[in-house]
Amino acid sequence: MTDDKDVLRDVWFGRIPTCFTLYQDEITEREAEPYYLLLPRISYLTLVTDKVKKHFQKVMRQEEISEIWFEYEGTPLKWHYPIGLLFDLHASNTALPWSITVHFKNFPEKDLLHCHSKDVIEAHFMACIKEADALKHKSQVINEMQKKDHKQLWMGLQNDKFEQFWAINRKLMEYPPEDSGFRYIPFRIYQATTERPFIQKLFRPIAAGGQLHTLGDLLKDVCPTAITPEDGEKKTQVMIHGIEPMLETPIQWLSEHMSYPDNFLHISIIPQPTD
Repeated sequence: MTDDKDVLRDVWFGRIPTCFTLYQDEITEREAEPYYLLLPRISYLTLVTDKVKKHFQKVMRQEEISEIWFEYEGTPLKWHYPIGLLFDLHASNTALPWSITVHFKNFPEKDLLHCHSKDVIEAHFMACIKEADALKHKSQVINEMQKKDHKQLWMGLQNDKFEQFWAINRKLMEYPPEDSGFRYIPFRIYQATTERPFIQKLFRPIAAGGQLHTLGDLLKDVCPTAITPEDGEKKTQVMIHGIEPMLETPIQWLSEHMSYPDNFLHISIIPQPTD
């Protein structure tokens, strides 16, 4: 078995080759070349696309530029969802590079939150971490940290510094030995085929009898349609960070090793490809 720190590194350094193209109706002074980027799965679109924005603004008139937003095959991409989740949910069975369309006009107010600065991303990220710690430790760990520790979590993510981030984040992944796991598992389940944003409820990592709950147990409880019946055809894929974990995997282990930096397990349920 690989050393568990290797799993944390693999998750952190996951990248998605992406091709950004400017929407055809945007008015430009000369042709806009596509822009290629390796997107970090664990980050947020608005945090890592400054270069994309500058690239396309060079060919546009200033008066044509308002807030940037991104779309994939007609679906506006929510910047407050981690990039890896967006890819798993909308594009995981398509050919690479991922083709994202860039817009500077007609911001889709009904679909997206505004993101006018990095402070907005930081506030969202820290709110998620605090919510996750409320579930895991009744907020005791995050509340005992100093403001500089909170800042270190954010700076580690913003600057893509694995060691800097995990020096603090490991405290959020600990629990008293007598507990065998967290109080509740911070998770969100997203389904490509529904309008509902996500499913989230209280779920303990340890059963009443002391045995470890698995990913399969979580799905049976929260989203039974994602489980393939024993005699049935597989209709869905359960994706975390671009892979399909075995349903027998303990949910506590997944929470410690495959959560995003916001401390949530973001689980995508997508239709099984038919090819």
